[in-house]
Amino acid sequence: MTCSLCMIVKNEEKTLLRCLESVKGIFDEIIIVDTGSSDGTKDTAHIYTDKVFDFEWCDDFSAARNFAFSKATGDYAMWLDADDVVDEKSRPLLIQTLAELDITRPDMVFMPYNVSFDRNGSPTVSFDRERIVRLGSGFIFEGAIHEAMPPRGIIIRSDAYVSHLGKESRDKGRNLRIFAKLLESGKKLSPRECYYYARELSWSGDTDSAKHYYSLCINAPEAWSENRASCCLELAGIYLDEGDKAEGLRTLLKGLEFGAPGADMCCGIGRAFLDMNDLEAARFWYLCAVRAKSSKFSFVHRDYMGYIPYIQLALICDRLGETRDAEHYNELAGQFKPDGKEYLYNKRYFDTINL
Repeated sequence: MTCSLCMIVKNEEKTLLRCLESVKGIFDEIIIVDTGSSDGTKDTAHIYTDKVFDFEWCDDFSAARNFAFSKATGDYAMWLDADDVVDEKSRPLLIQTLAELDITRPDMVFMPYNVSFDRNGSPTVSFDRERIVRLGSGFIFEGAIHEAMPPRGIIIRSDAYVSHLGKESRDKGRNLRIFAKLLESGKKLSPRECYYYARELSWSGDTDSAKHYYSLCINAPEAWSENRASCCLELAGIYLDEGDKAEGLRTLLKGLEFGAPGADMCCGIGRAFLDMNDLEAARFWYLCAVRAKSSKFSFVHRDYMGYIPYIQLALICDRLGETRDAEHYNELAGQFKPDGKEYLYNKRYFDTINL
């Protein structure tokens, strides 16, 4: 089975070189679609492929990606962004995944996507994305922004991962402008678009509008359960930050309707009870967090799976006067993040009281 790499780019001269060098020699063909670069992006692309095409940007990522996929001639196609890389550990795993397509014959391959990293370069936030699809099976990207292909057919998961390293400059207002344009055109946002729009609004400080769009996704029966649960978690965070403890907890408990809670949800509920000074309830939920499994299709914040709950358990036990347990939990947190500022602060505190 052959596989094409399909990319859309714009003013990515530096990051594109890094990306293409990381996958050099892996794919049967490389398709690069330029959406209006004014730097040397296309010159960089031509180093690796002669299949470089122009596409007039129309504020629609799906349109651009679907155009790129339409130019592919392989049996399968994989997408990357210009600021993505396949590192040295993942490269052989990806080569193996592609070599096994003759055997596995999937319609869609999901791969972990690492999008945030600590100071040592270890991933702190990741989630699974549809990364490789069988061409000619009717798959198309949907959504003008935060585009995705709805999963269907035979789906497998690869251990190969992609790391999103980002770029030096980013148009921080771009996503909000695209959403505003969609709304001005009269388009009704899908539940998934409501979720991502709510996130953009929250990050920009417009929490009142964010609440509205989070709620639209939560109350949409057709929405992905992972998106609805994430909306509950993020909306609850807004309420808790505002001091509305009751509404925050109610929203978190609503999230339990959409499946077994992941570590992040357990930590969220633990935080709500801690804010209410219900230490025993908070302890219960933080203990749940260290045993919880996160959905592969939602954002996985690794700190919620060990470091944060153990730090909070140390705090809770200290407040309860259970100093030995508090120190034990803090040391467990230190195993996850030896240079964590909370862990180091607590360690100095316990060293002082043990004198």
